[in-house]
Amino acid sequence: MEARVDKAQETLMRDRGGRCAIAVMAKAPAAGRMKTRLSPVLDPEEARDLGCCFLKDMTGNLAAAAREVPLDPYVAFAPAGSEAALNSTVEAGTGFVLADGSAAAPPGVEGLGRCLLQAAGTLLELGYGAVGLLNSDSPTLPTSYLVQAVRRLLEPGERAMLGSATDGGYYFIGMKQAHANLFCAIDWSTAEVARQTRRRADEIGLELVDLAAWYDVDDVASLRRLLDDLAGKPRAACDPSRYPAPTTAAWLREQRIGVRLAEQDAGGARPAQAASAP
Repeated sequence: MEARVDKAQETLMRDRGGRCAIAVMAKAPAAGRMKTRLSPVLDPEEARDLGCCFLKDMTGNLAAAAREVPLDPYVAFAPAGSEAALNSTVEAGTGFVLADGSAAAPPGVEGLGRCLLQAAGTLLELGYGAVGLLNSDSPTLPTSYLVQAVRRLLEPGERAMLGSATDGGYYFIGMKQAHANLFCAIDWSTAEVARQTRRRADEIGLELVDLAAWYDVDDVASLRRLLDDLAGKPRAACDPSRYPAPTTAAWLREQRIGVRLAEQDAGGARPAQAASAP
């Protein structure tokens, strides 16, 4: 029986060699710890609920891309044991992998870098030919960007891929090996992240292929941009094929977030009202 199991595992890993795993980096939902820069437009419970909507749409977007390319969607989660709290907020068929920074990492890989490296290493150990790590804050990211990333990563030859965010960070990083140097000595949560990551790739002679830039939603200005995108308002920097983010769009309508922002602009802002979970 054990030999039969080992054979099945070998076959599974061999099959994964021609596939890419992409994991959305996510923490268990908690009021007061998610989307705090959206205050006072959103109260802590609303910010948590919006974050859950984002995660549902991000994993839904991965499922859409998986219908076009050999892609397996995951959530890279923290803390340990929080899968149950996340399970109801992700698309069916999404896998889970721990990314709490507890795995050993080389000197200089700290903070978020430890979590990213842990997620990449774990997925590659499962036998995938390539892995991608995706933020949880870009619900309208065009599916075509994910499709392009998977196709490019699975082509012969060594490379990494970077999808820069408009704030200087990145929304996506993909690789075929767990290159710790890509996460070493990075000033996380600053406008230097993408630039420093490119420098780390240059230091090890790693080709870094760029995806088109996109934005993440972490403050009121980017929330306004999200509302514009979902309303179909044109923006020079936005791809018209952006993902419709149906869960997020419905929640924003139900909570009248656009109306509340307009009232705020007109000087008639009122306190955010608590919302039920999505």
